[in-house]
Amino acid sequence: MSRFINTLIRLFLIVLVVVGLIAAWEQIRGFSLMDRFRRDGQTTQYIVLKEVTALGRLELVRYTFKDIVEHEQVNALLPNANAVLIVEGEATGCIDLTRVRAEDVQSTDDSITIRLPQPELCGWKVNHDRSRVYDTHFAFLDESQLVSDAYRQAEKQIKQSALTGGILMQTRQNADQLLRPLLARISGKKVGLRFD
Repeated sequence: MSRFINTLIRLFLIVLVVVGLIAAWEQIRGFSLMDRFRRDGQTTQYIVLKEVTALGRLELVRYTFKDIVEHEQVNALLPNANAVLIVEGEATGCIDLTRVRAEDVQSTDDSITIRLPQPELCGWKVNHDRSRVYDTHFAFLDESQLVSDAYRQAEKQIKQSALTGGILMQTRQNADQLLRPLLARISGKKVGLRFD
């Protein structure tokens, strides 16, 4: 009987030493001391130019947002999965100058009037490099899908927040403040801007 207890104690001590070594290795592995033993990975890329697009949008304002997003996925049998993200994103207001035609520019001896298209929201996105997943719960098998859905909802919210925050009005004001003096200086005439 005492032999069995001695064997059991030895086995317990061996398991304890192995667990301790694994824990120590996990702690040491992250230190820069171990960098000299690591080798750089090798990456091969083949980039192909897919499309060339002419741009004519004049970006006049950018809104930056920071938000905490809580997204819940309703499940039938399992508890509802949820994710909490800290998201940073941006929206850009612009005017599409490719839509200005020759007949939109009217000139007299001392003035020029230019009819510009309406300001528009030309882009909105989540900056993934400045955003992070804070926490997830009950995302057993579908954590990547849950986080992806949460980012998609955050992107929709960025668009809506930009529109309700007056980005189009700010774009119009910035166009007036930027384009009017520039065109007046170039033409030497008084410049008037109108929007469709």
